[in-house]
Amino acid sequence: MHFIANAYAAAAPAAGPGAPPQGGGLITFLPIILIVLVFYFFLIRPQSKMRREQKAMIAALTVGDEVVTASGLLARVVELGPLYSTVEIASGVRVKIQTTTIQQVLPKGTIDKAQ
Repeated sequence: MHFIANAYAAAAPAAGPGAPPQGGGLITFLPIILIVLVFYFFLIRPQSKMRREQKAMIAALTVGDEVVTASGLLARVVELGPLYSTVEIASGVRVKIQTTTIQQVLPKGTIDKAQ
Protein backbone atom coordinates (compact mmCIF):
# COMPACT_ATOMS: atom_id res chain seq x y z
CA MET A 1 0.00 0.00 0.00
CA HIS A 2 1.69 3.19 -1.23
CA PHE A 3 0.50 6.57 -0.03
CA ILE A 4 2.97 8.59 -2.11
CA ALA A 5 3.24 8.03 -5.82
CA ASN A 6 6.66 7.91 -7.43
CA ALA A 7 7.66 11.14 -9.15
CA TYR A 8 9.77 10.98 -12.28
CA ALA A 9 11.52 13.92 -13.84
CA ALA A 10 10.30 14.81 -17.28
CA ALA A 11 12.86 15.20 -20.00
CA ALA A 12 13.47 18.75 -21.18
CA PRO A 13 11.67 19.53 -24.39
CA ALA A 14 13.86 19.48 -27.43
CA ALA A 15 14.77 22.94 -28.69
CA GLY A 16 12.96 23.72 -31.87
CA PRO A 17 14.08 26.09 -34.60
CA GLY A 18 12.34 29.11 -32.98
CA ALA A 19 13.23 28.35 -29.34
CA PRO A 20 15.67 30.58 -27.41
CA PRO A 21 19.12 29.09 -26.78
CA GLN A 22 19.63 27.25 -23.48
CA GLY A 23 22.22 28.43 -20.91
CA GLY A 24 22.25 32.23 -21.19
CA GLY A 25 26.03 32.65 -20.80
CA LEU A 26 26.75 36.10 -19.34
CA ILE A 27 23.07 36.68 -18.50
CA THR A 28 23.29 33.83 -15.99
CA PHE A 29 26.05 35.60 -14.04
CA LEU A 30 24.55 39.10 -14.26
CA PRO A 31 22.88 39.04 -10.79
CA ILE A 32 26.14 37.93 -9.16
CA ILE A 33 28.08 40.64 -10.99
CA LEU A 34 25.54 43.26 -9.89
CA ILE A 35 25.78 42.15 -6.25
CA VAL A 36 29.58 42.40 -6.35
CA LEU A 37 29.36 45.90 -7.83
CA VAL A 38 26.88 47.03 -5.18
CA PHE A 39 29.13 45.71 -2.41
CA TYR A 40 32.13 47.48 -3.92
CA PHE A 41 30.50 50.88 -4.38
CA PHE A 42 28.48 50.95 -1.14
CA LEU A 43 30.75 49.10 1.33
CA ILE A 44 34.32 48.51 0.25
CA ARG A 45 35.16 51.77 -1.54
CA PRO A 46 33.79 54.20 1.10
CA GLN A 47 35.44 52.28 3.93
CA SER A 48 38.84 52.25 2.25
CA LYS A 49 38.48 55.99 1.56
CA MET A 50 37.75 56.66 5.25
CA ARG A 51 40.75 54.51 6.25
CA ARG A 52 43.03 56.53 3.94
CA GLU A 53 41.73 59.82 5.35
CA GLN A 54 42.29 58.61 8.94
CA LYS A 55 45.87 57.55 8.14
CA ALA A 56 46.59 60.94 6.56
CA MET A 57 45.12 62.76 9.59
CA ILE A 58 47.22 60.73 12.03
CA ALA A 59 50.35 61.26 9.92
CA ALA A 60 49.76 65.03 10.04
CA LEU A 61 49.37 65.15 13.85
CA THR A 62 51.82 67.27 15.82
CA VAL A 63 52.44 67.83 19.51
CA GLY A 64 50.01 70.46 20.81
CA ASP A 65 47.13 69.52 18.51
CA GLU A 66 43.71 69.32 20.12
CA VAL A 67 41.92 66.08 19.31
CA VAL A 68 38.82 64.01 20.03
CA THR A 69 39.43 60.37 20.93
CA ALA A 70 37.17 57.43 20.03
CA SER A 71 35.70 57.57 23.54
CA GLY A 72 34.74 61.22 23.06
CA LEU A 73 37.42 62.81 25.24
CA LEU A 74 38.76 66.23 24.29
CA ALA A 75 42.53 66.15 24.70
CA ARG A 76 45.75 67.89 23.76
CA VAL A 77 48.57 65.77 22.29
CA VAL A 78 51.66 65.85 24.54
CA GLU A 79 53.76 63.01 23.11
CA LEU A 80 53.26 61.37 19.74
CA GLY A 81 54.32 57.84 18.87
CA PRO A 82 53.58 55.38 16.07
CA LEU A 83 51.48 53.06 18.26
CA TYR A 84 50.80 54.96 21.49
CA SER A 85 50.51 58.66 22.22
CA THR A 86 50.18 60.61 25.43
CA VAL A 87 47.38 63.15 25.65
CA GLU A 88 46.46 65.63 28.35
CA ILE A 89 42.76 65.59 29.19
CA ALA A 90 42.99 68.15 32.03
CA SER A 91 45.74 70.22 33.64
CA GLY A 92 48.33 67.71 34.83
CA VAL A 93 46.24 64.65 33.85
CA ARG A 94 48.01 62.70 31.13
CA VAL A 95 46.72 59.49 29.59
CA LYS A 96 48.44 57.11 27.18
CA ILE A 97 46.16 56.06 24.31
CA GLN A 98 46.49 54.17 21.06
CA THR A 99 47.25 56.65 18.30
CA THR A 100 44.63 55.07 16.02
CA THR A 101 41.85 55.98 18.50
CA ILE A 102 42.21 59.65 17.60
CA GLN A 103 39.09 60.39 15.58
CA GLN A 104 39.28 64.09 14.80
CA VAL A 105 41.65 67.04 15.01
CA LEU A 106 40.00 70.15 16.45
CA PRO A 107 40.81 73.80 15.73
CA LYS A 108 43.22 75.45 18.17
CA GLY A 109 41.51 76.83 21.28
CA THR A 110 38.53 74.47 21.21
CA ILE A 111 39.34 72.91 24.58
CA ASP A 112 39.63 76.33 26.27
CA LYS A 113 36.24 77.40 24.85
CA ALA A 114 34.59 74.14 25.99
CA GLN A 115 35.48 74.73 29.66
